Amino acid sequence: MRRNLVRVLDGETLSPPPIWLMRQAGRYLPEYLETRAHAGSFLQLCYNPELATEVTLQPIRRFGFDAAILFSDILVIPDALKRNVRFNEGHGPVMDPIDEDSIKALDAENVFAHLSPVLQTVEKLRTKLPAPTALLGFCGAPWTVATYMVAGRATPDQAPARLFAYRYPKAFEHLLLLLADVSAEYLVAQLDAGADAVQIFDSWAGVLGEPEFEAYAVKPVARMIEFIRSRRPSAKIIAFPKGAGCLLKDYRRKTGAHAIGLDWTVPLDLACELQKDGPIQGNLDPMRLAAGGNTLDEGVDAILQRLGNGPLIFNLGHGIIPQVAPENVRRLIDRVRNRPES
Repeated sequence: MRRNLVRVLDGETLSPPPIWLMRQAGRYLPEYLETRAHAGSFLQLCYNPELATEVTLQPIRRFGFDAAILFSDILVIPDALKRNVRFNEGHGPVMDPIDEDSIKALDAENVFAHLSPVLQTVEKLRTKLPAPTALLGFCGAPWTVATYMVAGRATPDQAPARLFAYRYPKAFEHLLLLLADVSAEYLVAQLDAGADAVQIFDSWAGVLGEPEFEAYAVKPVARMIEFIRSRRPSAKIIAFPKGAGCLLKDYRRKTGAHAIGLDWTVPLDLACELQKDGPIQGNLDPMRLAAGGNTLDEGVDAILQRLGNGPLIFNLGHGIIPQVAPENVRRLIDRVRNRPES
C-alpha cells in the first residue's frame, strides 16, 4: 500500500492533503500525561518500547492522523554519546557541556546498542498502526544537536555554539561530521525497522547567518542525505530548517531533501515558489491552533487555498504547545479534510 504521505513525497497532489502535526503525541493529551507519569522520567519513556509505542499511537486512535511520528527525542544521540542527558521538569533538557578535548574523545562505537530500544519501538509501531497510516522516523540535524551539546542546555540565540564554532572551527567541524554520520546511520536503521519516511529537525537553523547556514546547516544535512541514499536509494526524507527564511530557496537543491518543512513565518508566496520544486510541509502557526475558532479556520483556509493545488503535507509550523485543547486539534483535522467550498 502506498500511503498518502508517501504519495505526496513522491510528488503527487492529494485533496485533501495528508495531515500530521509535530508533537502530536504530548502534553496536551490527558492520556499522554497518564503514560508519562507511569514511565518515571522522560528518557525512560523514550527508551521503553511498550510505552513509547503507546504514546505514539494515542493521537492516531483519538484523531486518525495520516501519519504517526515515532515518540522519542533529538537528544537521544548525545545521550548515546555519553553526554549525561537529563530532562528536568520545568527546565528542559540539560547535559554535560562539551569542550574541544571532549569532542576529540567522543566514541560512537556503542551508540546503536544504546538506541536499540528506540528501534524496537519503530518495529512495534509498524505492526500496530492502521494500514493506511504512514510511520515517520526522525532525528535532530547536526547543528541543532551540537548547540545543546556545546551549551549543555537550550539558549535563546545559541550564542555558546556560535562562539565555540568561531573559536574552535576544526573541533566544531569534527563534531558536526560525527553527528551527521551517526544520525544518518540512525535514520537508515529506522527505515529498516519500518519507517516509511524520516524527518530531520533543524530547530535552530534560524539563528545562523548566510555563510554559517551553509557550513553548519546545509553541508551536514547534505552529507546525511547522501549517506542515507547510498544505503537506501528510495528513502523519503523531509528536512525542517526552522527559521531559515529566504535561505530556503536553495535548500532542497543543496541538501537533496524530498520535502521541505516550513515554519509559520514563511510567507505563502515563498511557499508557493518552493512548492514548484517539490513537496512542502507546513505551516500553520501553532498559536492559531491554541486560539481555535475562526482564527484557526482562517489560517487553515489560507494555506489550503494557496498551497492545496500542489504537493502538500499539512502540518504546523512547529510543535503543538501544551496549552492546546484537544477539541481544537479535532477542529483542525475536520477543517483540512472537509473545508467548505469558497
